[in-house]
Amino acid sequence: MRKVQSLLILSIFLMAGAGCHAKGGSESAAERRAAGSPAPLAATEPAGEAEDTAAKTDTADDARPVIVCFGDSLTAGYGAPSGQSYPDYLQADLDRLGYHYRVVNEGVSGNTPKDGVERLPEVLALHPAIAVVEFGGNDGLRGLPISESRSNLDEIVKKLKVAGARVAIAGITLPPNYGADYVRQFDDTYVVLAKKYRTPILPFLLNNVYGVSGMMQQDSIHATGKGNRVVAENVLKLIQPLLKK
Repeated sequence: MRKVQSLLILSIFLMAGAGCHAKGGSESAAERRAAGSPAPLAATEPAGEAEDTAAKTDTADDARPVIVCFGDSLTAGYGAPSGQSYPDYLQADLDRLGYHYRVVNEGVSGNTPKDGVERLPEVLALHPAIAVVEFGGNDGLRGLPISESRSNLDEIVKKLKVAGARVAIAGITLPPNYGADYVRQFDDTYVVLAKKYRTPILPFLLNNVYGVSGMMQQDSIHATGKGNRVVAENVLKLIQPLLKK
């Protein structure tokens, strides 16, 4: 199973690391940056972007506390139909269960922890009550020093915590050909930060999704809408101890 998961991460690097920008149907600060975003280099954005923007709910008067889903293409919902990213399903699950939160999708394909640090000001401007942090795979698959990736992830978690957000960490892993010691140190990054900041941790975001029929797109990289529904269930379990009714 670990080998299968590792192959997924390698694929993510090959495509998402190209710098594509994409998202699903959730409200996203990435949309507010659209005019200044680089053009996709390796793929087109999912259909339905215009409809999604036009239909986006006016949140100016929405007083619900914010949950920010902060990460790369797996968070963005790359390739899934509009309204079928995991943050979209997370919003629906929260509403169904009577939790009054507003979910904001802050996933951008190809992002690294360094990119996340650079985007922190706009995330912090949302004054999130909870932040789900999902970064790191692109750094690891480029073979960057563990200390660099860990430092940037630490900065993200630290600044979110200082701002008053309750943070949950969604981890990822690397192919075994990167060497057992490097992979171990990479995996340990999430554990170390979770212990340091006393945050809940989900070791593998696509648990019960990757390798399951109908859960992954044809690229074997990104979850389908059906798969993102399960990812949302994984994340809901992760953050449920942090939620208030």
